[in-house]
Amino acid sequence: MSKTILIRKEINDFYEQTSEEDRLTLGLGPLEFERNKGLIQKFLPAGKCTIIDVGGGTGKYSEWLALMGHNVWLADPVQKHIRQAKKRSERLRNKFHVLHAEARKVDIPDDSADLVIMHGPLYHIMEKEERIKAILEARRIVKAGGVILGFAINYTASTLVALLQGVIHEQDVFDMCISELTTGSHYAPEKMPGILPEAYYHRPEELKSEFTETGLRNIEMFAVEGLIWLDKDFFGSRADTVKNSNLLSICRITENDMNLISFSPHMMIASYK
Repeated sequence: MSKTILIRKEINDFYEQTSEEDRLTLGLGPLEFERNKGLIQKFLPAGKCTIIDVGGGTGKYSEWLALMGHNVWLADPVQKHIRQAKKRSERLRNKFHVLHAEARKVDIPDDSADLVIMHGPLYHIMEKEERIKAILEARRIVKAGGVILGFAINYTASTLVALLQGVIHEQDVFDMCISELTTGSHYAPEKMPGILPEAYYHRPEELKSEFTETGLRNIEMFAVEGLIWLDKDFFGSRADTVKNSNLLSICRITENDMNLISFSPHMMIASYK
C-alpha cells in the first residue's frame, strides 16, 4: 500500500489517532447512520448497480450496499481506513473493492457508476475551487442519468451544540462558532481534540450552488438528523418504540423543508448528471 498522504496532514493524523469505526455507534451517530441509509435508498436504482463510495471510511456503508448485492467500490485517502475496510470486505461473500484514493483523483473509468456517494470530501476540502474539482470527478465517474449524493456539515452545527451544552460563552468555543457562522471555516480549539481539527461547514444554498456550477441537475436537499435531536430527552425517546417512531415521522416530514434544514447537523444533496 502506498504510504503517500493524500489529504492534509492534520486530517490524516486525526483519523489515524481516533476511531472512525466507532463514530456511528456513539451519540447522534446511530441516527445519522439510520437516516443516511434511508436517504441513500431513495436513489438506489432497481436491481444490481455499480456504486462508488467516495470518502467511505472504514466501509460501513459499502458493506451495507454490498450485502444488497450491489457492485461497490470504496475510495478513501486514510490508510488506516483502507486497512479496516479491506478487513470488512473480506468477511463478505459479495466483497466490495477498496481504493486508496482522494476525491479529486479516483482511479475509476469515465461513466462507470450508477451512483456516486460523497461522504467526507465536501467538508474535508476547505477551498471552494478544490471542492468543485471533487464534484467534477464524481460527475466524470457517474453515467449519464446517474446520481451523485453528497453529505455536508451545516454551518450552524457547532453553534447549536454549544448552545444546548451551555459552552457557547467559553471564548474559544464562541470564536469557533463565529468563524463557522460567518465564513464556514471550522477550526477546533486546542482543548477539544476529539473533534475535527479543521473542516468546511456549508450553508444549504451554498452547497446547492456548488453542485449547480458543475452542470448537475434536478438538485434536491435533505436534512439528515433534522431537528428531532433537539428533543429534550432525545436518547430516552430513541429508546422508546412509539416515541422514536414519532421522531422519525417528524424527520421525514421536514427533511426537504429549506426553512428548517439548518437545524440539522448534517445535510444531503442529491443531483443527476
